[in-house]
Amino acid sequence: MATGLRRLSVLDWIRFGLLAAGLVFVATGLLPAEEARASVERIAPLLLFLGAVIVLAELTKEAQVFDVIATRLAIVGRGSYAALFFLCTAFASLVTIVLNLDTTAVLLTPVMLALAPRAKIAPLPLVMTTVWLANTASLLLPVSNLTNLLAMNRVALTTQEFAARMWAPQAASIVVTMAFLWAFYWRRGERGEDRYVAPPPVPVADRVLFGVAGVACLLFITAILAGVEIGVAALVAAVAVVAAFAWRDRAKLVWGLIPWRLLVFVTGLFLVVPTLSRLGLADVMRALVGLGGDGDGAYRAAAAGAALSNVLNNLPAYVAGEQVIPAANHTQLLSLLAGTNLGPVITPWGSLATLLWFEWCRRGDVRVPLAKFVATGAGLALTGLAATVTVLILTA
Repeated sequence: MATGLRRLSVLDWIRFGLLAAGLVFVATGLLPAEEARASVERIAPLLLFLGAVIVLAELTKEAQVFDVIATRLAIVGRGSYAALFFLCTAFASLVTIVLNLDTTAVLLTPVMLALAPRAKIAPLPLVMTTVWLANTASLLLPVSNLTNLLAMNRVALTTQEFAARMWAPQAASIVVTMAFLWAFYWRRGERGEDRYVAPPPVPVADRVLFGVAGVACLLFITAILAGVEIGVAALVAAVAVVAAFAWRDRAKLVWGLIPWRLLVFVTGLFLVVPTLSRLGLADVMRALVGLGGDGDGAYRAAAAGAALSNVLNNLPAYVAGEQVIPAANHTQLLSLLAGTNLGPVITPWGSLATLLWFEWCRRGDVRVPLAKFVATGAGLALTGLAATVTVLILTA
């Protein structure tokens, strides 16, 4: 028992502390039991989806799908950094959109770190692509970000309706991100080389697992676009891949696949944030967000969401903001969503995805210049949010 406790990281202690605080709030009456029950019931389907999609993504990585695609992109680029830039940004955006931001930050980052030495590419441009697009490409589909699921339910949109409303703002966000990535990390003066070496193809260890995982991901994407409930779609896809691994490589099926840390963190947040809102956080957010639903109110909501995300974290920032925005103010609520999705690129703790990304960079011995990370992230957040919210208002 003592050994298990010593293995917990600082982040693990924070997660358990958050859940413990939430339970104390319920036990002491600071958060009424009915309100706590409603909060947990709201996130139960989201936790099912989150657990299933992370298992799906983890096993897809183990089946080498990400490795093969990333290496193939480098081969297709034929040594041209400009071509590789467009291919990598497209790949990172696609993974974020269809498999959520944590997949890009946690699973695509080590793939890029492995690709860098094979192609003799500086790792920093590659990993900055994953962390920025993990956040800024997470607006299009409900599955892209847990906050999207909350917003979609709040404004009563289907998956197709949500995508139709958000595609133009999402496009604006990605374009701005690409401009910042090229200017500050990918251009010749930053990367230090004219061309890279196209790597050899990655040998696939088990083509059956590779095929099943690839097909399961495609069917998952097709199902959610067709309107299948996202928790069900993710669970069916995950079960199919788990079954394939049980047949071909059972050793990979470990308890560590289940993202219990994330589930504990989210559950704790949905007990703590409502309590803090009752104790005054709602008044602070109401003052920051304002009363207007469009125009000034939309920009204020986005700014408040981004600011609070970089102080606390994007998920509690969204939950706190959502509680003070009237349900009828759809544009203002979606602007808050943009602020909490795009904004957490300034501080290392802005989103859970960014925190996990920093851990992978540490493991890969990639030095991330913190001053540059913060300065360029602030510029991206400001410019990206201005463009995204403007498009959101114009397309309302």
